[in-house]
Amino acid sequence: MNYNLLKETIDLIEQFEYECKKGNTYSEDSKGLRKYIVDHFEAELLAEPDWEGKADGRNAESVISTLIVHMNRYAKTYSKSAIHDSAFSTQEEFIYLINLKVFGAMIKMELIKRNIHDKPLGMQIINRLIHQGWVEQKNSEKDKRSKVISITAEGLRVLEDQMHKIRQATQIVTGDLTHKEKMELIRLLQKLAHFHQSIYNQNIDVADLLNSVSENYPYSDN
Repeated sequence: MNYNLLKETIDLIEQFEYECKKGNTYSEDSKGLRKYIVDHFEAELLAEPDWEGKADGRNAESVISTLIVHMNRYAKTYSKSAIHDSAFSTQEEFIYLINLKVFGAMIKMELIKRNIHDKPLGMQIINRLIHQGWVEQKNSEKDKRSKVISITAEGLRVLEDQMHKIRQATQIVTGDLTHKEKMELIRLLQKLAHFHQSIYNQNIDVADLLNSVSENYPYSDN
């Protein structure tokens, strides 16, 4: 038993009871105790975190960018494990199939843009899926210049065969976050994604990208 933790908990409850006796507005039950803890420790919980290089001037933007890159690499490592000894060659293949399964048939460029890929890379992935017989293509009824692709029965089968490991990989990526932390992370990442999606949709030339974003898209610099 962790006696230090037990002692600290008892001390906390004693302090809470003392505050109640002083006439503060806390109810003498678990609900009142939770409110007392939030009121007294919220500032500590929301304190600015520390990070490597902070004392030497490394800013928050640098840390966030690095952590996002690292998280992407961690996720790819788990994805590689999920498709080990399977018919899939890359994680992009099963991600494309999942998109087609969830969102239905779509033109090639819609699928490529949904996955934030350049056209050449996206076409390579799609061509591999067609070669494997996991997706099929047909002319678009709306635009004869475009091809609509959809997942085949064989594509659904190979995807379902691997879904247990794929789900396992996605669960591992979220690590030991609580449900509340996951919801907050989703909110923040969606906000970031919304900001960058509007820029991505403009197809700005890479040579002009930084200047164009700095001039036309407001973002926080503090």
